[in-house]
Amino acid sequence: MEAPIKKNQEYIVDIIDNGFEGEGIAKIDNFTIFVPNSIKGEKVKVLIVKVLSSHAFGKVLEIIKKSEYRTESDCSTYKRCGGCNLRHIKYEQTLKMKQNAVQSLVNKTLKTKIQVQETLGMGNPYFYRNKAQYPVGIDKNGNPQIGVFANRTHEIIPIQKCLIQNEKSEKLAKFVFEWIVKNHISIYNEKTGKGLIRHIVTKIGIKTNEIMCVLVINGNTIPKEQGLVKEILENFPEVKTIVKNINTKNTNVIMGKENVNLYGNGYIEDILGEYKFKISPLSFYQVNPVQAEKLYNLGVEAAKIDKNDIVFDLYCGIGTISLFMAKYAKKVYGIEIVEDAVKDAKENALNNGVDNVEFLAGDVEDALDDLLNEKGIIPDVVMVDPPRKGLDNKSIDNIMKIHPKKMVYISCNPATLVRDLAKFEELYEIESIKPVDMFPFTSHVECCALMGRKDNERE
Repeated sequence: MEAPIKKNQEYIVDIIDNGFEGEGIAKIDNFTIFVPNSIKGEKVKVLIVKVLSSHAFGKVLEIIKKSEYRTESDCSTYKRCGGCNLRHIKYEQTLKMKQNAVQSLVNKTLKTKIQVQETLGMGNPYFYRNKAQYPVGIDKNGNPQIGVFANRTHEIIPIQKCLIQNEKSEKLAKFVFEWIVKNHISIYNEKTGKGLIRHIVTKIGIKTNEIMCVLVINGNTIPKEQGLVKEILENFPEVKTIVKNINTKNTNVIMGKENVNLYGNGYIEDILGEYKFKISPLSFYQVNPVQAEKLYNLGVEAAKIDKNDIVFDLYCGIGTISLFMAKYAKKVYGIEIVEDAVKDAKENALNNGVDNVEFLAGDVEDALDDLLNEKGIIPDVVMVDPPRKGLDNKSIDNIMKIHPKKMVYISCNPATLVRDLAKFEELYEIESIKPVDMFPFTSHVECCALMGRKDNERE
């Protein structure tokens, strides 16, 4: 069937809904058009930029009827950068959109049409990111530049005032970049694979104010590196460690596996809840710790863990939520595939005086199988916080076999969350789903779902 619209033609359309990326959705003769930067309820003139067999993409040329939820963006680069694709919508409305997006998935997928709770928003949704990754490159005129990648490309948009990054990150990255240019240090060229400086990465302890600066390089040595260290420390006394990360591969992966400490111990610390956590260059730590603390507390409260409970924490990272749960449990077992993270998790438990946790390095699928079937350890509560792809079928089968009384599923991807919840529905009551706004003004949403066993006894 031929599409009822043509590329490079203009049309006036009504935006009837918003999709999962925050984009507007319109229809012409029942043919779907996705229109970024438009809001449900608006009438807009669009230019069709791409037509596929089942749908098309349009670009807003003019807003004929404006939504009451539209607001003027406070960032000059948000449309190109793609980091905050909801910046044109009032914050309270973005929270409703996220709740509705999760509800839509529930309605389509689950037998139990549970009412998704309101999204837990952030009191001050600005400058919340504690980790920044700034690519360094050469512009079309051959000049060095630092910034962020434009949406879906590797074109660098120069740094301007970013409203979601920690302000100290930006200042430090700009300072290092200016030193690199002033000292004629070569800059990596993606096309040729030549040049030294690839990325400047910063991590900040929001509660401790400790800063880590990581220089990702295509080589082993930075000329005058001790001079750079001296100048960073003179201008940024909060910097606790400076690390050289070696990445000589032709890859889109930002960081390599080898770290060399130029200053400090190669890690910083931050406080989450009542615990102090060690953060190293390659270990995962929530990018928005203010909301992470709320999310973890939600999970722990939902599980209603008691002193006789054995808890499994799958995809435990550096042990953040494991320690939160250990306070209430008999024993917590954390599983994580990244060995550096497990090493940090063990140190975090030791440093916080928590002795009823055990961390295992390995693929969750295999390590879970080993705990259950080889060691015969059966949990009362299972907490999972998987990557975007969700849980694998073997882990789901193993959890179903042991049938723990409670399951808490923390998810960064509502689509795979709801897909997995549907697999548990036969044996579990889905008691609640609470979205949490971990990344304000973006289309991303985290969720905390609670499942309770349908019967009171193990089968």
